[in-house]
Order: sequence, then structure tokens, then C-alpha cells
Amino acid sequence: MLKVENINVYYGSIHAIKGVSFDVNKGEIVTLIGANGAGKSTILNTVSGLLKSKTGSVTFLGNTISGIVPHKIVTRGLAQVPEGRRVFLNMTVEENLEMGAFTRKSSELRDSIDDVYERFPRLKERRKQIAGTLSGGEQQMLAMGRALMSKPELLMLDEPSMGLAPLLVEQIFDIIKELNALGTTILLVEQNAQMALSIADRGYVLETGRIVTSAKASDLLNNDAVKKAYLGG
Repeated sequence: MLKVENINVYYGSIHAIKGVSFDVNKGEIVTLIGANGAGKSTILNTVSGLLKSKTGSVTFLGNTISGIVPHKIVTRGLAQVPEGRRVFLNMTVEENLEMGAFTRKSSELRDSIDDVYERFPRLKERRKQIAGTLSGGEQQMLAMGRALMSKPELLMLDEPSMGLAPLLVEQIFDIIKELNALGTTILLVEQNAQMALSIADRGYVLETGRIVTSAKASDLLNNDAVKKAYLGG
């Protein structure tokens, strides 16, 4: 479904991503793990068109999307939930969801909102509430719901557990598993490597802008070097 080949991304003179290649197959949950600053978010932002690679290509559903503007990439079936939620703080929950469907026909809006409310009942309870007054967990649900409004085939999630209490982290990861079971392919960037690998099919380990290890998630969970570096083992 997604193929990233030899991307090199720079911030000015800083070489942030160094020849990274990986793929995501339809129906999988694939996770990118690594320390802060390893380049995980930069990779997602490059895939979604927010950043440009000096080399290589990004292919989605058989078509090259390198160089395409982000909103056109969304229309092709790829959506991103950004790090830090980034909901529209001064808009209501429902207005945020409507913004997520800006690429779709207005006639489809109501059914899509109802689908999100069915998945996130707490958002329905707070549909008229200003997003900036929601808790961190509720804002994460809203960010995910907003991305789902575009009906993505591939959903990229950037640090969905950041700043959340353990109980909410489990709830968010249960939702990710449910979305995948219903047919949405997932590319997950997550600081909590233990949680990410526990639900993923495969994983890639990033260090200073390079992929250093890739394997089945279950194998990475049992890899001594990975356990020592990222799992507290």
C-alpha cells in the first residue's frame, strides 16, 4: 500500500533522514520506534507532503505522491493524526470533525460524523463543547475522529499516547486495533515502544535518521538490543 524509497530530508544543513526505505502492506499495523529526535515524525510529515525529500520517492496505492500537496494526498486516502493533537482549539468538537471532511461532499458529512460518534461516544456527549476545553485524552480522540472523517485507507498516527494517563493509553490503543480490524491500515509512530509493538504486525527501529533494524513486532519485543534500548529490559 505504501512504499518509501531512499528518502533524505534536511532541515537547513541538518541531515535529519538518511536514506530511509520501508513499506506498509494493506491491512497491517506497522510501527516506527526510536528515541526522541530519531526522525519518526519527520518521516510521517514527508509521507503526508508537509516536508520534501531531496531524493527517492513515496508511492501510495501504486501512484507516486512525492511532491503532491498535502490536501491532495488526503483525497487519495491517506490521513495523518499529528503529534500533539493540533485540534482547532476555538472551534467546537463537531466543527473540528467537519473540518476533517473538507475533501468530501457535504451530503456525506452527517453519516461520517455519526460514525465517529459511534466510535467515540465521549465526543458525541461533548459535540457542542469548545475543543480547547477538552482533556488531553478527549483531544486525542477528536484528532483521530477528525482524520477518520476523510475516510482514509491508511491512517498515520504520530505519538497518540503522548501525555495521556495509562488507562487512556490503553483505550486509545484498543481503538487503533479496532480501526485496523475494520479495514484501516495503520502506520504508527510511538514513543511507548512496548505498547506499539504489542499491537503491530511489523516494526522498524530508527536511530539518528536511519533504520537500523526491522522485523516482525513479536521478534522486536524479544530482541535483546531493542529491549535494552527501548523497552527497559
